[in-house]
Amino acid sequence: MPIPDHVVSLRARVGTDLLWLPGVTAVVRDDDGRVLLGRRADSGEWALPSGILDPGEQPAVGIVREVLEETAVEIEVTALAVVFSTPVVTYPNGDRTTYLDSLFCARPVSAEAAAGARVADDESLAVDWFPDDELPDVLADSARERLALERTFRADPAGGALFARP
Repeated sequence: MPIPDHVVSLRARVGTDLLWLPGVTAVVRDDDGRVLLGRRADSGEWALPSGILDPGEQPAVGIVREVLEETAVEIEVTALAVVFSTPVVTYPNGDRTTYLDSLFCARPVSAEAAAGARVADDESLAVDWFPDDELPDVLADSARERLALERTFRADPAGGALFARP
């Protein structure tokens, strides 16, 4: 996965020390309720579109950008479903990061946009739409967790975004 330039710059200063970074993830559902997944080039697992915000970038704008960059699907954000922090992630090179992740619900802007789903960068091996009852076996644990959170949110969207409460 390419590392954003601003993170490369931070790493030059802090080495592998723990970084706290803003992340965004989307559960994009088409008109049939299928979810958009990409098969990651680094792990081979299917995952939800996600990424790191650029400095000063608004979260909803960032996830629209990430989904387009990864899948060629233009989306509109429909809701902020969950805000949470991830456990510490240690990468093979020793870099340690934790993310404050905003999980958004989204939909393609049109049926044509949904039909245009394809690999749009070097981060994915494949991109496809899946019904909830036919998710791939090789699904990242993070995707399973986020899909469960999204289902909880969809069960009561009037309750607002989910987050850890004191």
